[in-house]
Order: sequence, then structure tokens, then C-alpha cells
Amino acid sequence: MNEALPDVPEVRVVGLPQLTSGFDLVERLDLPMHLKVHGPLDPLGGEQLAQLAERIHLKGRGGAGFPFHKKLRSVAESAIRRGVRPVVVVNGSEDEPACRKDTVLINRAPHLILDGALLCAEALGARTLVVGVTRESTQRSMEAALAERGLGNSRRSALRAWVQRNPVRMVTGAAASLIRSIDGGPAIPPGRKVSASRSGVGGAPTLLSNAETFAQLAIAARIGPERYAHTGLYDEPGTVMLTVSGAVARPMVIEVPTGVPLRYVLQLAGAPPVPQGVLTGGYHGKWIDAATVDEAIVSRNSLDAVGGSLGAGAILPIGQGTCPLGESLRVAQWLAEESAGQCGPCYLGLPAAARGLEDVLGGGGPAALEALKQVARNVKRRGACSHPDGSAMFLESTIKAFTDDLAAHVLGNGCGRPVEGVLPLFEGGRAATGGADDAETGASRQKIHVDWTLCRGHGLCADIFPEVFELGADGFPTVAQAQVPRYAEAKALRAVRRCPALALRIEEDTRGQAPARNLPVLSPGRGRRALGR
Repeated sequence: MNEALPDVPEVRVVGLPQLTSGFDLVERLDLPMHLKVHGPLDPLGGEQLAQLAERIHLKGRGGAGFPFHKKLRSVAESAIRRGVRPVVVVNGSEDEPACRKDTVLINRAPHLILDGALLCAEALGARTLVVGVTRESTQRSMEAALAERGLGNSRRSALRAWVQRNPVRMVTGAAASLIRSIDGGPAIPPGRKVSASRSGVGGAPTLLSNAETFAQLAIAARIGPERYAHTGLYDEPGTVMLTVSGAVARPMVIEVPTGVPLRYVLQLAGAPPVPQGVLTGGYHGKWIDAATVDEAIVSRNSLDAVGGSLGAGAILPIGQGTCPLGESLRVAQWLAEESAGQCGPCYLGLPAAARGLEDVLGGGGPAALEALKQVARNVKRRGACSHPDGSAMFLESTIKAFTDDLAAHVLGNGCGRPVEGVLPLFEGGRAATGGADDAETGASRQKIHVDWTLCRGHGLCADIFPEVFELGADGFPTVAQAQVPRYAEAKALRAVRRCPALALRIEEDTRGQAPARNLPVLSPGRGRRALGR
């Protein structure tokens, strides 16, 4: 089994270092060493900063790849129009088991990230700076960096700055989750999509971007756009931070100029000479096969063109000796566990997709494959955040990339290869969340059931409780029973009480669990009448 990556794995660089400058001298660049290595940084006006970001084609390095100059201008315009001061947020939440590049930067070069964030704060007139993290090591490093600069959360400070620590969960890294936690709520998406540039922390326009993005901006502000463009490709200049793991001899974080062949990066990490496939972009990314690896170079456009994805910069090859579908199943099961339990496409769809892939591997035949494809299609563009979309993209890519193995499982007795667990996952499934959010998310101990002898297809359950119930083409619910998410227990009870046909009931799932507190426990015979009044 592949062990979980450490917070700070080995760090390598191809060519001249930029973000990793000074890493050969010390383990962590404190403020004096940071200034010795990178030098001072002069402030820039808002439009100067936006033009700089535009000239170097800077895009967010957290996965979405949104142009930074557009985000910066949007925040400035919103703040001016509304007459409020904006907020700057650094997203250092890196909760995917295969990603460590932001964690490395926060642990070893925190001041480079702060340089970029403070440039933006001064240019925008912001008076609040928040750095979101999820690991103890990143919290310690960033809090030390703020203290070294004399920054704190005092109300009398010209700039209030603090570190927001959240649980280690896949959905924590979503921008909306981080903003919600800063405002005092749980670190899960709020269920409605609102642009942070218009309304973010405390309702104020918020400039939120990934840690590496701010570090790249700081490098460009020091050396200028012309010199910055001397490294990498003309349309994607600069360097990229990658996390390389999976079937490699030396898992590492590596800084490379854009345009470097992907094959060379894999060789540096000790990947198999002819990998069976390479997962690009992490667990919300896409697979490419061995032949495609030879064509790919490290850039967003190149990887997109060959069917891959740069995403959050995770690169994971697997060798010829492991079952790629079995490896993907482990990831699909983990992705299902990472659901915040807030919406049906994620809470119900992702476990169904994982079960579908398991059915395919178990010899379910063409019917199982078609069911898996249908579930993957159904979860897309219907969730409260991008988690179901990214998970569906991963599953669809798996089906597309490994057609021979898929045929062996669907039409035969399987590929005959073991599952070696080369794709890193947190030990025991999901990493510890600290317990704070577990009481508000996930599954409760209650199940809601449909009595088909009474159901008349009124459809009111789907209106009241869309997290669980969806109507099929015939107008009837598509599920007969479902676990109730903790946050939606009140909705479940309301759906039961308002069903015109009294066709719904709630029962306690007592398998190995203590009784729940929030929902009444109803016997099958009395439930409909008792709640139907």
C-alpha cells in the first residue's frame, strides 16, 4: 500500500528556482532570510497590479484556473460601487491526499505568499487578510510569519490578519466553504453559489485565491513581466508547482517551467518507464494513457489538449502490475465519503457511482456499466459545490482511459491484476476533521422510506426534500429509501408530515448505533398515521 504523503515531501526544481529560491539554504525562510533571498518589494497600485497579472497570464493555481486580473478588477469595482472595503483571503486549504505543493510553500516560504496577499490588500485598500489552512504544520508556519511581520487580529491594527484553521476535508478547500467558516459557520458550501468578488467574507467583496497564485504574483512584482516571461511558454510563462506521487520511487513536490515534457517530470520521480496511465490534476482530474504521456508537456493548455488536466498540480502514474479500475474504485469510495451531505447529487449520487464501479469490477456486465455512466451524468452541475462535478469527471475519465481493462471486467472474468493501493489516500479513509463539523454534516441515524402501496405521485416530497427525492419520468420518486443527512432532519420530518398520501415514514437505523435524538422513532405500523395529522 502507498503510504500517505508527509506534509513536506522532498522538493526538487528543474531549471532556476523562483518559488523555491532559498530552499537549498534553510528548511524555512523566516522574514530576514526571505528578504535576503528575494529582496524588498515595492507596493503597486490596483491597476498596475491587474496589468501585471494580465501580462504574465496569471491564473488561479488551485484548480479552476480563473484569470487573476479579472478577479482583482471585479473585487475593486464591487468595492468602489458599494463603498465598502474588500477582504483578501489566501486559500491554503489543501485537503486532497495527492496534493502538497501549497503545503510546502506555506511551510517553507510563507512570506512569499504573504508578499502577494499584502500587495493586493494595499492596492485594494483592504483592512482584513485571512489565510485559510487545514493542517497543524501550515497553521504554525503562517502564524509565525504573521508574527514576524507584526501582523495580528487586533481591532486597532491598520490591517487585521489571522489564520483560519478548518478540518481536513475535500470540500473545505472550496472558496464558499472557506468564506463560510471565516464568517463563523461550518466549513462546508452554503448551498447557493454567490461570487466572492461581489459578496464574500461578511458580505464584503472578497479577493480569494490559492496560496501559489499569491506567491507567483510576488515573484512577478519583483522581477517584472519581461523577466518573468523569460521562463516557460510565451502564453503560460513562469513555473508550476507539481506534486508527483503514485507509483514512483520518490514522491516529491517539484517546481518546473511550463513547457517541460511530462515524461521528464515522471522520470525524475522514478515512475515506471511505461506507465499504464497517469492521473493528471488529482482526484478531480483526468487520466491519460502511456502513449499520450509522450505527447504532453507541463502546461494547462497542453494537458487539456491531450485529454488531461493541470488542476491542482497533482501527477499520479500507475504501473502495469495493478488494476487501474480497482485503483480508481478506492478513490471513488473516498470521494463519496468526502461528501458534505448537503445535496442529493453528492450525498446519494457519489456513493451510487462508487457502488456502480464496484459492480462493474464484480462482473455486473454491460448493464452495470450503463448504470455507472448514467449516475455520473446525473450528478454533474447539480451540486452545491464542485465536488460532484470533479468526482464525475474522474469517473468518466476512468471509463474512457482504460477501455481494455473495462472490457475484461464487463465481458470477461476481470483483468487478473491486483489492486496495490498506489494512489495515496488518508489512512483509514477520510482524515480526522476535529469533530466540529461532523455533528452538522454526514448521515444521521434515520432513514426515510416510501410506501409504494400508498404513494400516488403527488411529488411534494421532491419539493420539500430535494436532497433525497427526485421524481422520475413517471412522476414518482426514484428512491424507495434513503439515509437522512444530519443537517436535513427537520426537512425529512416536514416531508413526512405533509405527504398527501401519507406514504412516507422515518425509521431509526439501529445497526450498531445508539438511538438518535433529533427525529422521533416510529414503528412501521404507526408512523404514517401519527405524522399525517
